[in-house]
Amino acid sequence: MALDQEVKASIIAKFQRAEKDTGSSEVQIAILSEQIKVLTEHLKINKKDHSSRLGLLKMVGKRKRLLNYLKRTNYEKFTSIVAELGIRAK
Repeated sequence: MALDQEVKASIIAKFQRAEKDTGSSEVQIAILSEQIKVLTEHLKINKKDHSSRLGLLKMVGKRKRLLNYLKRTNYEKFTSIVAELGIRAK
């Protein structure tokens, strides 16, 4: 379940730090959040798609690790991203 290039480009433009930034933790968290939303909707329809469910769990874990990293390094940015994306984070 890959994202469209336009959707991904708009997410990158919204969360990037600099002009060519595509790999910062903020951008990665935003892209993973969108992929998680898309995959969650897919799994609501296709309940027996266990390989996609495994991929979803891996994405959620990766996003959690990135959020923990961002929380340690830049707490203000962490709180703003969590609020903007509507993520429940501890």
